[in-house]
Amino acid sequence: MKTEIVKIDNIQQAAKQGFFDKARDILQQGGLVVFPTETVYGLGADATDAAAAAKIYAAKGRPSDNPLIVHIATPADAVLYAETSPLYWRLAERFMPGPLTVIMPVKSSIPQTVTAGLSTVALRCPSHPVARALLQAAGRPIAAPSANLSGSPSPTCAAHVIDDMSGRVDMIIDGGDCDVGVESTIVKIEADDTLTLLRPGGITLEMLEPIVGTVRIAEAVLGALPEGAIAVSPGMKYRHYAPKAPVYLLDGSSAQIVEYVKAQHGKIAVLCYEELLEEFKTFLPADRCFSFGKQTDVQHQAQQLFYLLREMDKRDFDAIYAPLPPTSGLGMALYNRMIRAAAHHIIDLKKGN
Repeated sequence: MKTEIVKIDNIQQAAKQGFFDKARDILQQGGLVVFPTETVYGLGADATDAAAAAKIYAAKGRPSDNPLIVHIATPADAVLYAETSPLYWRLAERFMPGPLTVIMPVKSSIPQTVTAGLSTVALRCPSHPVARALLQAAGRPIAAPSANLSGSPSPTCAAHVIDDMSGRVDMIIDGGDCDVGVESTIVKIEADDTLTLLRPGGITLEMLEPIVGTVRIAEAVLGALPEGAIAVSPGMKYRHYAPKAPVYLLDGSSAQIVEYVKAQHGKIAVLCYEELLEEFKTFLPADRCFSFGKQTDVQHQAQQLFYLLREMDKRDFDAIYAPLPPTSGLGMALYNRMIRAAAHHIIDLKKGN
């Protein structure tokens, strides 16, 4: 398949040149279009076309029991595809457009290929201007998981999309780097109109609670999905967001982390806070030391995480070591992604202290 790559710096100019019309035509004909969102790049197909949605799974190598997120042009469009509730409208008023996905009972307008056979559908209204222009031009919902090969780190820049998806999709829209850097927060509205957090993201638990009250946190957010449990949202069930090299998360003080890494052998790399970068360089080559920001700047860490994991993937390291993030605020999203990248390999350095 020949993939057309379109770079968009100006929405109005791109519209005049017919780029969005061309993308619309591809989607209407059952093709695949990659586009930027505020979170990560998405691999899009017409969400009402079962055959088109099936192409997403093939392009990604994604298991068919992993549901897709449906992107909509406006929050009000949700009534066409899901059974909404008062809680949905409170969430929509506060957080949409934005990095929030809401799971609700599905309507027949969305095929089971998209929902992985579940009775629910995941809906989100993105805020990225390119995504919004594409949805408006398409005139239909777009099913779009992250535009990466299944299991690998999600792409937050066009170069990484091209690495994974060139030759697998009809069009890639380059809209620059993504702002948030981790996928959207996913919440499920339960039958009693309460809320369960299934995947943390840019909309944090602390932001949700003032709007909805108590939010239940699914067990798989901070741990592994229980054996035999059904994944009702993306990113719950499988080793995810992972580079080829094994990742190990270190739970301990800065001094403990440095001493532990110093004792390791082989072609190892470290993903660290900026404050420790120079210390790691005293015993590791500089090209094995990667900083994803200051220890207190969780937002920058989230923006850099997937980008750096992909850059580290190019070096064929034997192992990657990184600090275990905190679980408060946006740190919960980092923790969630990193424990999956590490396949839950956490080394407790505090034992015996």
